[in-house]
Amino acid sequence: MLPSFTGEYPQKVDGKGRMSIPADFRGVLESRDPKWTSGLAPRLVLQYADTLKDHLRVYAIDEIERIRAGIERLPSGINKRGLAHLYMAQTVTMEVDKDGRIVLPIRLRQKLGLEEGEVTFLGYGSYFEIWRTETFSGTKAMEIGNWIEAMDPDFDPLSLIDALPEG
Repeated sequence: MLPSFTGEYPQKVDGKGRMSIPADFRGVLESRDPKWTSGLAPRLVLQYADTLKDHLRVYAIDEIERIRAGIERLPSGINKRGLAHLYMAQTVTMEVDKDGRIVLPIRLRQKLGLEEGEVTFLGYGSYFEIWRTETFSGTKAMEIGNWIEAMDPDFDPLSLIDALPEG
């Protein structure tokens, strides 16, 4: 099983757009970058697609290559062009520097409504998201809370998964 992004991490963004990638996430990026070796900077692909209204999504190199290969296999047409636009055109490949940071371009900080301040990193297995902390607290956290409240009191969220491996 491949290492995955898990957890929730608040991070500061300075006036130049520098922010640290959580150490746990850096380890996943290293293990999932086929060109990474000790001493080299791990790479990541930051997606800022139109469909991501108020956050950014970040993929490890092997995951974005898997997605892109799937897009390449599609027949020509609007679906292929649309997916290519979202996962190839509206992305930027970055390297994590020796201090474990990236510099978020100004246009992407503006998309988040953030010149400097705090962001929250959220691990979702094969990718992670970057949210302006205020936005996450006001929208996404409320959305998840409402979902949980709408369930029966004895609802087990894991019941939504078809079959869990034994052990």
